[in-house]
This record gives sequence, structure tokens and C-alpha cells, in this order.
Amino acid sequence: MNKKLSLLVSLVLALSLFTGCSSGAVNSKSESSDKIRVGLNYAYSGGAATYGQGLTEGIELAIEEINKNGGVLGKQLEPVKIDNKSDATESASASTKLATREKVVAILGSDTSGNTKAAIPAAMQSKVPLISGSATADDVTVDSNGNVKDYVFKTCFNDSFQGIMMAEFAYNDLGFKNAAILADTTSDYAQGLSKSFNETFTELGGEVLTEEAYQAKDTDFKAVLTNIKGTNPEVLFVPGYYEEVGLIIRQARELGLNVPILGGDGYESPKLVEIAGKDTLNDVFYSSHYSPLDDSDVVVKFKENFNEKYGKAPDAFNALGYDLAYFLADAINRAGEANAEKIRDALASAKDFNGVTGTLSIDEKHNPVKSVTIIEMKDGEPTFLKKLDPQK
Repeated sequence: MNKKLSLLVSLVLALSLFTGCSSGAVNSKSESSDKIRVGLNYAYSGGAATYGQGLTEGIELAIEEINKNGGVLGKQLEPVKIDNKSDATESASASTKLATREKVVAILGSDTSGNTKAAIPAAMQSKVPLISGSATADDVTVDSNGNVKDYVFKTCFNDSFQGIMMAEFAYNDLGFKNAAILADTTSDYAQGLSKSFNETFTELGGEVLTEEAYQAKDTDFKAVLTNIKGTNPEVLFVPGYYEEVGLIIRQARELGLNVPILGGDGYESPKLVEIAGKDTLNDVFYSSHYSPLDDSDVVVKFKENFNEKYGKAPDAFNALGYDLAYFLADAINRAGEANAEKIRDALASAKDFNGVTGTLSIDEKHNPVKSVTIIEMKDGEPTFLKKLDPQK
């Protein structure tokens, strides 16, 4: 009896060890299934919930379309969602669970740069590709020494990349040869855009006449704007967020500084109009990921499908999520199997992927080289001006 009991215990232990080992073998398990499980690490509650929900709406629409059209490699994509509650610790936990227990072949997310960075260690340790469509910080895909994180990718452009593109837009498209810069010294976002705009504009042959500063929560910008007006710039670059930017634009116009004002995606809020006033919002241009007014075939089709499913017009986060799911599906197809290492290689070699938010290729740092959408404000209304491709 004791021998039988001992044999039974040994068998149970052996099975438990096998089960424990197989939980780490996420990709081999998913390959034998009729479904390909994809992890979604997003905020569905808390302060970033708007971002997480918007991205997920786009992802789920894309997955629904992909599955209706036969899936990927003959298999259906199955999203596995975990709420990170807008918290970095929760995001790290969600990433661990998705990578080690949920048998996903890739993780989509997270929503913010901070939550995405928190999710990276677990994905890297488990060697599961992680792709973010909205983490714009420059250091998401590289470590502090500039080394590329093998399993981490982005489909949204970096903060600094917006500065590059707006410098090219100012010099090449608008034809300006000199500029002034007014940037928030307390914001890494603003400083990144300012630095890249200055460097690119100068390299192109332009001249930055002055570079002035302000701080977040400032409300009176008249003194610094008077200094800028004295240099007689052709264009003013103001990288920042809508709260201060709205005041800066209004006060600049009141002072008679009527030159075009350029910025980044921090302008994108209906509150910009409330703060600046409709009459002042002319000759204002900013970079964005997407415009619903873009009349390209891929955008028109996306808007129709999104409205049919959700009964509303899509925003930039919906578009970013939609592209993210299709981008992963494209990589899995090119990989030829739902294997993490092969998917990683396919992501790294992505070239000329055509999405709603632009055409992109992945560079050596796993960031996208992609077109940006240029928005022009006319009497307070954001209008689609053009898509701008980076200089080759």
C-alpha cells in the first residue's frame, strides 16, 4: 500500500512539474491551439482609462475584422484583457500574468509611457514581444545606455520625432528660414521637441533667433512674448500642452505677434479652443497621429467600420489601437507561425506597413519611421492639412 501511495505521490509531483514548466512555454502551446492569444495590458479604470478604453476599442474592431477574414495563419486571434488600473505596479503585474500564465504570443500596451515601461521587464524576461501604440517617450525601446530592448517595439512616433517633423514642415513646406522657440523648462516632452526642432531646423539651413522658456502653470507670458516679437521671427515653435499653449497663443495675438505658431500633439484637446478663443486660432499647426478629416481610402473605411460598431466617430487613440492590432497580425503572418522569437524578428523587419495613422517601417531602435498628420487650426477648428513623410 505504501509503495502504491508513494508511486501515486511521485506521479502527481511529476505532473505538477510538467504543468509548471509548460506554463512558461507560452508560444509552443499557442501554436498547437486553434487560437492565437494576444495580451492587452491597458487601463480600464483610473486616470488613464480614457486612453486604455480608446486603444482597446480600436484593437477589438481590428481583431473582429481580421477574424472575419480568416484570422491569422488560419487561426482566430483571441484578446486577453487585463485592467492595469492606470497604475505602474498593476501594469507590471498584468504583464507578468500575460507573459507567464495566459499563454499570449505578444502583449499590446500599455497606454502611457510610464505604464509601458513598468510592463517591459516581465515581457523581456519571458521573451514575449511587447508593442505599444501610444507610449511616446523616447526611452521606451532602449535602455539608459542606448541599447535596444530586443522584445519591445512601438508604432507611435517618439516625442522628439515630432520636433524633427515640425522643423521639416516649417522649413520645407512653409518655407521659413528663421524661427523662435518658446518651451516649458519643466517638461521632458517640451524639452525633447524643442531640442530636436532646433537641431533639425538648423541642419536644414534655418536659423533659430531665440530660445525662450516658461514653466508649467504659468499664466502671464507677455514679457517673454515681447522679447520674441523683438527678434522678428517668421515662425514660433511652442512645444507644450494645451493649458499653457492656449494662453500663449491668445497673448501672442494680443501683442501683435501674428506669425504662424507650430507645436506637437499636446495641442490636441477641445479645451485649446476654450482657452485661446476661436478668433486667435488661425495659422496654428501641430503634429498628430491621425485626423478624422483625412480623406484617404484607409481612413474613410476605418471611420465607417468604427462608427458601425460603436456608433461614434473614432479619435486618435482608436486609430492607434486599430493599427496596432493589424501591425501585429501582419508580423505573425510574415513570421509564418505564432512563435515569439519569429514574431520579434518579423516586427523588427517591418517595412512600409500602411495604417490609418500613417505608413511605417521599424528602425534599428524598434521605433517607427512613419508619416505624421499635420493639423491646421482655422477659426478654432482643427482641419486636416496633410500627411508628412520623414526625409529619407
